[in-house]
Amino acid sequence: MTHFNDRERAFETKFARDEEMQFKINARRNRLLGMWAAEKMGLSDVEAEAYAKDVVRVDFEHAGDEDVVRKVLGDLTTAGCDIDEAAIRSALDHKLVEARRHFIESMD
Repeated sequence: MTHFNDRERAFETKFARDEEMQFKINARRNRLLGMWAAEKMGLSDVEAEAYAKDVVRVDFEHAGDEDVVRKVLGDLTTAGCDIDEAAIRSALDHKLVEARRHFIESMD
């Protein structure tokens, strides 16, 4: 029975580690998306950092990416940027790849 308990504990540990890694990657992705949107809106460096933190924070409101997309689309539209939801979702996908790459490089 000890072998089974050890395997179960190992799976639980791996699951927890994977969930934590995904959380960190998504937070980094949202920060990168926020910086991307801030650049499009012409925000200063200080404003861009604050905006990126807001984008990360808004992701905690609801599960999924809808709250992030809605915020960024609304802010870009309000700022007069000609952009649609598809472009934001595309940027979100690109920023996810970039965030994963950063995370993997930081592990080396």
